[in-house]
Amino acid sequence: MILQNDLILRAAKGEDIERYPVWLMRQAGRILPEYRAVRSKLSGFKELVETPALAAEVTIQPVDLLGVDAAIIFSDILVVPEAMNVPYEMLEAKGPWFNHTIRSEEQAKRVETDFDVEDRLGYVMEAIKLTVKELNGRVPVIGFAGAPWTILCYMVEGHGSKTFSEARKLLYTNPTLAHQLLQDITDVTIRYLKAQVKAGAAMIQVFDSWAGILGTEQYATFSLPYLKQIADAINDVPVTLFSKGAITSIPAIAQLNCNNVGLDWNMDVAAVRAQIGDKRTLQGNLDPCALYGSHENVATETIKMLHSFGKNKRHIVNLGHGVYPDVDPEKVKTFIKTVKSYEIN
Repeated sequence: MILQNDLILRAAKGEDIERYPVWLMRQAGRILPEYRAVRSKLSGFKELVETPALAAEVTIQPVDLLGVDAAIIFSDILVVPEAMNVPYEMLEAKGPWFNHTIRSEEQAKRVETDFDVEDRLGYVMEAIKLTVKELNGRVPVIGFAGAPWTILCYMVEGHGSKTFSEARKLLYTNPTLAHQLLQDITDVTIRYLKAQVKAGAAMIQVFDSWAGILGTEQYATFSLPYLKQIADAINDVPVTLFSKGAITSIPAIAQLNCNNVGLDWNMDVAAVRAQIGDKRTLQGNLDPCALYGSHENVATETIKMLHSFGKNKRHIVNLGHGVYPDVDPEKVKTFIKTVKSYEIN
Protein backbone atom coordinates (compact mmCIF):
# COMPACT_ATOMS: atom_id res chain seq x y z
CA MET A 1 0.00 0.00 0.00
CA ILE A 2 1.37 3.41 -1.01
CA LEU A 3 1.28 5.96 1.79
CA GLN A 4 -0.21 9.34 0.92
CA ASN A 5 1.55 10.90 3.91
CA ASP A 6 4.91 9.36 4.79
CA LEU A 7 6.40 12.45 6.45
CA ILE A 8 7.00 10.75 9.78
CA LEU A 9 8.80 7.83 8.18
CA ARG A 10 11.01 10.12 6.12
CA ALA A 11 11.85 12.21 9.18
CA ALA A 12 12.67 9.04 11.12
CA LYS A 13 15.06 7.89 8.41
CA GLY A 14 16.76 11.28 8.10
CA GLU A 15 15.37 11.87 4.61
CA ASP A 16 14.26 15.24 3.27
CA ILE A 17 10.95 16.63 4.54
CA GLU A 18 8.93 19.67 3.49
CA ARG A 19 7.61 20.24 7.03
CA TYR A 20 7.92 18.60 10.43
CA PRO A 21 5.54 15.68 11.06
CA VAL A 22 3.40 15.90 14.19
CA TRP A 23 1.48 13.50 16.40
CA LEU A 24 0.73 13.23 20.13
CA MET A 25 1.22 10.51 22.66
CA ARG A 26 -2.22 9.52 24.02
CA GLN A 27 -3.88 11.29 21.08
CA ALA A 28 -6.41 8.45 20.86
CA GLY A 29 -8.13 9.01 24.16
CA ARG A 30 -10.04 11.08 26.61
CA ILE A 31 -9.46 14.53 25.11
CA LEU A 32 -11.92 13.62 22.34
CA PRO A 33 -15.69 13.56 22.99
CA GLU A 34 -15.93 11.01 20.21
CA TYR A 35 -13.66 8.67 22.18
CA ARG A 36 -15.73 9.16 25.34
CA ALA A 37 -18.88 8.31 23.38
CA VAL A 38 -17.39 4.96 22.34
CA ARG A 39 -16.05 4.26 25.81
CA SER A 40 -19.37 5.06 27.51
CA LYS A 41 -21.01 2.06 25.89
CA LEU A 42 -18.49 -0.40 27.32
CA SER A 43 -17.78 -2.00 30.67
CA GLY A 44 -14.36 -0.38 30.92
CA PHE A 45 -10.98 0.42 29.41
CA LYS A 46 -9.90 -3.19 28.91
CA GLU A 47 -12.99 -4.05 26.87
CA LEU A 48 -12.07 -1.25 24.48
CA VAL A 49 -8.46 -2.44 24.23
CA GLU A 50 -9.57 -6.01 23.58
CA THR A 51 -12.26 -5.21 20.95
CA PRO A 52 -10.37 -4.75 17.66
CA ALA A 53 -13.09 -2.91 15.73
CA LEU A 54 -13.52 -0.32 18.50
CA ALA A 55 -9.79 -0.01 19.15
CA ALA A 56 -9.33 0.71 15.44
CA GLU A 57 -12.14 3.26 15.51
CA VAL A 58 -10.62 5.32 18.33
CA THR A 59 -7.15 4.96 16.80
CA ILE A 60 -8.38 6.66 13.63
CA GLN A 61 -10.34 9.43 15.41
CA PRO A 62 -7.37 11.79 15.93
CA VAL A 63 -6.40 11.43 12.27
CA ASP A 64 -9.88 12.56 11.25
CA LEU A 65 -10.46 15.12 13.98
CA LEU A 66 -7.03 16.56 14.76
CA GLY A 67 -5.10 16.13 11.52
CA VAL A 68 -2.08 14.28 12.96
CA ASP A 69 0.51 12.69 10.67
CA ALA A 70 0.36 9.23 12.23
CA ALA A 71 -2.05 6.97 14.08
CA ILE A 72 -0.83 5.09 17.15
CA ILE A 73 -2.74 1.91 17.85
CA PHE A 74 -5.05 2.14 20.86
CA SER A 75 -3.80 -0.37 23.40
CA ASP A 76 -1.88 -0.49 26.69
CA ILE A 77 1.66 -1.45 27.65
CA LEU A 78 0.26 -3.81 30.30
CA VAL A 79 -1.15 -6.29 27.79
CA VAL A 80 2.34 -7.84 27.80
CA PRO A 81 2.43 -8.88 31.48
CA GLU A 82 -1.16 -10.05 31.13
CA ALA A 83 -0.11 -12.33 28.27
CA MET A 84 2.69 -13.57 30.55
CA ASN A 85 0.06 -14.71 33.11
CA VAL A 86 0.39 -11.63 35.31
CA PRO A 87 -3.02 -10.02 34.66
CA TYR A 88 -4.00 -6.46 35.49
CA GLU A 89 -7.17 -4.54 36.15
CA MET A 90 -7.70 -0.91 35.20
CA LEU A 91 -9.48 0.72 38.14
CA GLU A 92 -11.41 3.90 37.48
CA ALA A 93 -9.58 6.97 38.83
CA LYS A 94 -6.87 4.71 40.32
CA GLY A 95 -5.13 3.20 37.32
CA PRO A 96 -3.63 -0.28 36.91
CA TRP A 97 -3.84 -2.90 39.63
CA PHE A 98 -2.18 -6.35 39.75
CA ASN A 99 -3.61 -8.94 42.13
CA HIS A 100 -0.44 -10.99 41.74
CA THR A 101 2.97 -9.37 42.10
CA ILE A 102 6.35 -10.90 41.28
CA ARG A 103 8.82 -10.28 44.12
CA SER A 104 10.35 -13.73 44.68
CA GLU A 105 11.54 -16.79 42.76
CA GLU A 106 8.43 -18.63 43.93
CA GLN A 107 6.11 -15.92 42.61
CA ALA A 108 8.14 -15.79 39.36
CA LYS A 109 7.05 -19.37 38.63
CA ARG A 110 3.70 -18.04 37.45
CA VAL A 111 5.38 -15.99 34.70
CA GLU A 112 4.90 -17.59 31.29
CA THR A 113 7.04 -16.90 28.22
CA ASP A 114 6.59 -19.97 26.02
CA PHE A 115 3.36 -19.09 24.26
CA ASP A 116 2.06 -17.90 20.89
CA VAL A 117 2.02 -14.10 21.08
CA GLU A 118 -0.33 -13.84 18.12
CA ASP A 119 -2.77 -16.08 19.98
CA ARG A 120 -2.78 -14.30 23.35
CA LEU A 121 -2.40 -10.79 21.93
CA GLY A 122 -4.13 -11.38 18.63
CA TYR A 123 -6.67 -8.65 19.38
CA VAL A 124 -3.90 -6.03 19.10
CA MET A 125 -2.74 -7.37 15.74
CA GLU A 126 -6.32 -7.51 14.50
CA ALA A 127 -6.84 -3.88 15.57
CA ILE A 128 -3.70 -2.89 13.63
CA LYS A 129 -4.88 -4.72 10.52
CA LEU A 130 -8.30 -3.06 10.69
CA THR A 131 -6.75 0.35 11.26
CA VAL A 132 -4.38 -0.02 8.31
CA LYS A 133 -7.27 -1.12 6.10
CA GLU A 134 -9.56 1.73 7.17
CA LEU A 135 -6.85 4.39 6.85
CA ASN A 136 -6.13 3.14 3.32
CA GLY A 137 -2.71 4.76 3.19
CA ARG A 138 -3.65 8.16 4.60
CA VAL A 139 -1.02 8.02 7.39
CA PRO A 140 1.21 5.30 8.90
CA VAL A 141 0.23 3.29 11.98
CA ILE A 142 2.57 3.26 14.98
CA GLY A 143 2.77 0.14 17.12
CA PHE A 144 4.23 0.16 20.63
CA ALA A 145 5.18 -1.66 23.78
CA GLY A 146 6.47 -0.80 27.21
CA ALA A 147 10.19 -1.05 27.90
CA PRO A 148 11.17 -4.07 30.02
CA TRP A 149 12.15 -1.89 33.00
CA THR A 150 8.80 -0.10 33.01
CA ILE A 151 6.87 -3.38 32.71
CA LEU A 152 8.91 -4.86 35.56
CA CYS A 153 7.97 -1.85 37.69
CA TYR A 154 4.28 -2.73 37.44
CA MET A 155 4.76 -6.48 37.80
CA VAL A 156 6.76 -6.02 41.02
CA GLU A 157 4.99 -3.01 42.51
CA GLY A 158 1.49 -4.12 41.54
CA HIS A 159 0.18 -0.64 40.85
CA GLY A 160 1.25 2.85 39.88
CA SER A 161 3.67 4.65 42.19
CA LYS A 162 5.71 7.81 42.42
CA THR A 163 8.81 5.92 43.56
CA PHE A 164 8.30 2.24 42.62
CA SER A 165 10.29 1.43 45.73
CA GLU A 166 9.42 -2.28 45.63
CA ALA A 167 10.72 -2.56 42.09
CA ARG A 168 13.86 -0.60 42.90
CA LYS A 169 14.36 -2.64 46.07
CA LEU A 170 14.48 -5.79 43.93
CA LEU A 171 17.46 -4.40 42.02
CA TYR A 172 19.45 -4.29 45.27
CA THR A 173 18.12 -7.36 47.06
CA ASN A 174 17.75 -9.81 44.19
CA PRO A 175 19.38 -8.53 40.97
CA THR A 176 19.46 -12.07 39.57
CA LEU A 177 15.66 -12.28 39.69
CA ALA A 178 15.38 -8.75 38.28
CA HIS A 179 17.53 -9.69 35.29
CA GLN A 180 15.58 -12.90 34.79
CA LEU A 181 12.29 -10.99 34.70
CA LEU A 182 13.73 -8.31 32.43
CA GLN A 183 14.98 -10.94 29.99
CA ASP A 184 11.63 -12.74 30.02
CA ILE A 185 9.79 -9.48 29.33
CA THR A 186 12.28 -8.61 26.59
CA ASP A 187 11.84 -11.95 24.83
CA VAL A 188 8.05 -11.62 24.79
CA THR A 189 8.18 -7.96 23.80
CA ILE A 190 10.37 -8.66 20.77
CA ARG A 191 7.93 -11.32 19.53
CA TYR A 192 5.02 -8.97 20.21
CA LEU A 193 6.55 -6.05 18.31
CA LYS A 194 7.49 -8.25 15.38
CA ALA A 195 3.87 -9.40 15.23
CA GLN A 196 2.72 -5.78 15.20
CA VAL A 197 5.04 -5.03 12.27
CA LYS A 198 3.75 -8.10 10.45
CA ALA A 199 0.19 -6.85 11.03
CA GLY A 200 1.00 -3.49 9.41
CA ALA A 201 2.66 -1.19 11.96
CA ALA A 202 5.01 1.09 9.99
CA MET A 203 6.88 2.39 13.05
CA ILE A 204 7.44 1.16 16.59
CA GLN A 205 7.76 3.14 19.83
CA VAL A 206 9.09 1.70 23.09
CA PHE A 207 7.87 3.57 26.18
CA ASP A 208 10.20 3.56 29.18
CA SER A 209 7.83 5.63 31.26
CA TRP A 210 9.70 5.06 34.55
CA ALA A 211 13.24 5.46 33.26
CA GLY A 212 13.71 8.63 35.29
CA ILE A 213 13.47 6.91 38.68
CA LEU A 214 16.76 5.10 38.08
CA GLY A 215 20.21 6.61 38.38
CA THR A 216 22.54 6.60 35.38
CA GLU A 217 24.46 3.50 36.47
CA GLN A 218 21.33 1.51 37.31
CA TYR A 219 19.71 2.50 34.02
CA ALA A 220 22.81 1.28 32.19
CA THR A 221 22.53 -2.04 34.03
CA PHE A 222 18.80 -2.70 34.20
CA SER A 223 17.34 -0.99 31.14
CA LEU A 224 19.77 -0.22 28.35
CA PRO A 225 20.86 -3.84 27.65
CA TYR A 226 17.23 -4.85 27.17
CA LEU A 227 16.38 -1.81 25.06
CA LYS A 228 19.38 -2.74 22.93
CA GLN A 229 18.02 -6.23 22.33
CA ILE A 230 14.68 -4.79 21.22
CA ALA A 231 16.22 -2.12 18.98
CA ASP A 232 18.51 -4.71 17.37
CA ALA A 233 15.63 -7.12 16.77
CA ILE A 234 13.20 -4.66 15.17
CA ASN A 235 15.11 -3.56 12.10
CA ASP A 236 12.58 -3.44 9.27
CA VAL A 237 10.67 -0.34 10.46
CA PRO A 238 11.84 2.80 12.30
CA VAL A 239 12.09 2.48 16.08
CA THR A 240 11.61 5.25 18.64
CA LEU A 241 12.96 4.88 22.18
CA PHE A 242 11.22 7.19 24.65
CA SER A 243 12.84 7.08 28.08
CA LYS A 244 11.03 9.63 30.20
CA GLY A 245 13.26 11.41 32.68
CA ALA A 246 16.47 9.64 31.67
CA ILE A 247 18.29 12.90 30.98
CA THR A 248 21.80 11.65 31.73
CA SER A 249 21.26 8.48 29.70
CA ILE A 250 20.22 10.14 26.42
CA PRO A 251 23.71 9.90 24.82
CA ALA A 252 23.78 6.16 25.61
CA ILE A 253 20.25 5.69 24.25
CA ALA A 254 21.28 7.44 21.05
CA GLN A 255 24.05 4.86 20.63
CA LEU A 256 21.46 2.08 20.35
CA ASN A 257 20.17 0.84 17.02
CA CYS A 258 17.14 3.15 16.94
CA ASN A 259 16.01 5.82 14.49
CA ASN A 260 14.38 8.21 16.93
CA VAL A 261 15.08 9.36 20.48
CA GLY A 262 12.02 10.66 22.33
CA LEU A 263 12.55 13.64 24.63
CA ASP A 264 10.39 14.67 27.56
CA TRP A 265 9.68 18.33 28.25
CA ASN A 266 12.49 18.65 30.79
CA MET A 267 15.10 17.99 28.12
CA ASP A 268 16.73 20.80 26.15
CA VAL A 269 16.50 20.01 22.44
CA ALA A 270 19.54 22.04 21.41
CA ALA A 271 21.66 20.54 24.21
CA VAL A 272 20.66 16.98 23.25
CA ARG A 273 21.36 17.69 19.59
CA ALA A 274 24.80 18.98 20.52
CA GLN A 275 25.44 15.77 22.49
CA ILE A 276 24.34 13.23 19.89
CA GLY A 277 24.83 15.02 16.58
CA ASP A 278 22.76 14.29 13.49
CA LYS A 279 22.73 10.50 13.62
CA ARG A 280 19.29 10.25 15.24
CA THR A 281 15.93 11.94 14.79
CA LEU A 282 14.63 13.64 17.93
CA GLN A 283 10.97 13.44 18.92
CA GLY A 284 9.16 15.90 21.16
CA ASN A 285 8.96 17.83 23.30
CA LEU A 286 6.41 20.53 24.16
CA ASP A 287 5.33 20.58 27.80
CA PRO A 288 1.80 19.05 27.80
CA CYS A 289 0.72 21.79 30.20
CA ALA A 290 1.47 24.41 27.55
CA LEU A 291 -1.79 23.27 25.93
CA TYR A 292 -3.72 24.75 28.86
CA GLY A 293 -2.70 28.25 27.75
CA SER A 294 -4.59 30.52 25.38
CA HIS A 295 -4.53 29.71 21.67
CA GLU A 296 -2.02 32.51 21.23
CA ASN A 297 0.20 31.12 23.97
CA VAL A 298 -0.02 27.60 22.56
CA ALA A 299 1.15 28.91 19.19
CA THR A 300 3.93 30.95 20.81
CA GLU A 301 5.25 28.02 22.86
CA THR A 302 5.06 25.72 19.86
CA ILE A 303 7.06 28.12 17.69
CA LYS A 304 9.62 28.51 20.47
CA MET A 305 10.06 24.73 20.48
CA LEU A 306 10.32 24.63 16.68
CA HIS A 307 12.98 27.35 16.76
CA SER A 308 15.02 25.16 19.13
CA PHE A 309 15.42 22.64 16.31
CA GLY A 310 17.62 25.10 14.43
CA LYS A 311 17.99 24.11 10.79
CA ASN A 312 17.98 20.40 11.52
CA LYS A 313 15.21 18.43 9.81
CA ARG A 314 15.67 15.30 11.90
CA HIS A 315 12.71 16.03 14.17
CA ILE A 316 9.27 14.59 14.80
CA VAL A 317 7.06 17.00 16.71
CA ASN A 318 5.23 15.70 19.75
CA LEU A 319 4.63 16.58 23.37
CA GLY A 320 7.12 15.71 26.08
CA HIS A 321 4.64 13.12 27.38
CA GLY A 322 1.02 12.13 26.75
CA VAL A 323 -1.64 14.79 26.28
CA TYR A 324 -3.61 15.29 29.49
CA PRO A 325 -7.26 14.18 29.43
CA ASP A 326 -8.79 17.57 30.30
CA VAL A 327 -7.01 19.53 27.56
CA ASP A 328 -9.29 21.33 25.11
CA PRO A 329 -9.07 19.55 21.72
CA GLU A 330 -9.19 22.97 20.05
CA LYS A 331 -5.88 23.85 21.74
CA VAL A 332 -4.45 20.60 20.36
CA LYS A 333 -5.60 21.67 16.89
CA THR A 334 -3.82 25.00 17.37
CA PHE A 335 -0.64 23.12 18.27
CA ILE A 336 -0.91 20.93 15.17
CA LYS A 337 -1.82 23.78 12.82
CA THR A 338 1.12 25.82 14.09
CA VAL A 339 3.50 22.96 13.35
CA LYS A 340 2.05 22.39 9.90
CA SER A 341 2.33 26.06 8.93
CA TYR A 342 5.91 26.41 10.19
CA GLU A 343 8.40 26.84 7.37
CA ILE A 344 11.64 24.91 7.57
CA ASN A 345 14.71 25.61 5.48
